[in-house]
Amino acid sequence: MALWRGSAYAGFLALAVGCVLLLEPQLPGSALRSLWSSLQLAPAPPGPGSPEGRLAAAWDALIVRPARRWRRVAVGVNACVDVVLSGVKLLQALGRSPGNGKDHTILHSRNDLEEAFVHFMGKGAAAERFFSDKEAFHDIAQTASELPGAQHYVGGNAALIGQKFAANSDLKVLLCGPVGPKLHELLDDNVFVPPESLQEVDEFHLILEYQAGEEWGRLKAPHANRFIFSHDLSNGAMNMLEVFVSSLEEFQPDLVVLSGLHMMEGQSKELQRKRLLEVVSSISDIPTGIPIHLELASMTNKELMRSIVHQQVFPAVTSLGLNEQELLFLSQAASGPHSSLSSWNGIPDVGMVSDILFWILKEHGRSKSRASDLTRIHFHTLVYHILATVDGHWANQLAAVAAGARVAGTQACATDTIDASRVSLRAPREFMTSHSEAGSRIVINPNEPVAKWHREGVSFHFTPVLVCKDPIRTVGLGDAISAEGLFYSEVRPHS
Repeated sequence: MALWRGSAYAGFLALAVGCVLLLEPQLPGSALRSLWSSLQLAPAPPGPGSPEGRLAAAWDALIVRPARRWRRVAVGVNACVDVVLSGVKLLQALGRSPGNGKDHTILHSRNDLEEAFVHFMGKGAAAERFFSDKEAFHDIAQTASELPGAQHYVGGNAALIGQKFAANSDLKVLLCGPVGPKLHELLDDNVFVPPESLQEVDEFHLILEYQAGEEWGRLKAPHANRFIFSHDLSNGAMNMLEVFVSSLEEFQPDLVVLSGLHMMEGQSKELQRKRLLEVVSSISDIPTGIPIHLELASMTNKELMRSIVHQQVFPAVTSLGLNEQELLFLSQAASGPHSSLSSWNGIPDVGMVSDILFWILKEHGRSKSRASDLTRIHFHTLVYHILATVDGHWANQLAAVAAGARVAGTQACATDTIDASRVSLRAPREFMTSHSEAGSRIVINPNEPVAKWHREGVSFHFTPVLVCKDPIRTVGLGDAISAEGLFYSEVRPHS
């Protein structure tokens, strides 16, 4: 109970002082100040002794490098320049005012953009959409780039994951994707881009951010998050996939990270089907024994998600990274557990998340009767992370899940280490590990922040996240989490 006593103490103090004021309204201010200072029950400001401080210290002790480390990591295939700015300011600059929110799977106009942004800002949820009109997108992008406060960053899951890996000087990183002049300038010197990946023009993605509690008319955001949109045909067709796979023979990676499948949503069904078959064929050309991590991202097309699950993509990859929206959408698309749920109600229920992760690994992961390579899923949501692995294939996962959660706090707050005064512990303090079967009840202790449980040959590692109270930047957090989790992971060789 120590975790959540602080607010109770504060409430008690307020009540006590209120009673004194009620009974002795004429008491001078100096006496009140003396009374207040003599009451030492108030909790200390967040620091080393706070739940947040203790949890961060416990993580630091747990996070150790694996015995066998990656030396060469190849990452592809989506890359772009992110133009990051206030969503409300851009829509105001475009002459929009907040109307009724409505989701659009594809944006065709400024009106669609405004409705979709309002829809997701109202929920405090992240989303990514394709903007179909090239000229209209170009005009919006130009307005966005010129707005005061607009910033240009490395974008695209593959490029962001590559950047994160490149921060470790002992790793060699190959990035394949559509890399234009601005992106090339922004990339870390430690990232090698093959000449075939270079192009004359950058692909721009617009990242509309909003803060927790930010208001626009009657709209109020419950959480800080972002809405992403683009007119990106190169990434949409995964044009660099073949270049990526052909580069591997010379580069000789010991880990491959693949992302960008979600970008195909802007393609016709026929093109999606054809390209997905080519994706599977390309993945099968990657030498056996090299683990492949697939990073998923925001999707709305159930047929495309169903195809990714069933058309041999899942069995061809070793590891998956996804968030709560992608996890539930995947379950809905493939009729998995809790698929009747239309959306998460607040913090995703740990037992439900655990059930879906277990189902993915049991239905599509490696087993004695199934020729699948999938043995690992790294799940992340705002307040907690779970790493689920098929037993016998991965090591150092306790450190990996803790490292992924730690980087979520440091990157969002733009600090090198966890600053306990700038983060808060919002994860459920106790939970059931399953709703499909008789799960166990787990209580989280900040001094031992990683909880572990087993279910039929699958191990689960859970840790809370220290959520940044006032995030500097929310984009790329999922990519940083997955990269950090992989960096601390060790794959066990199998014949």
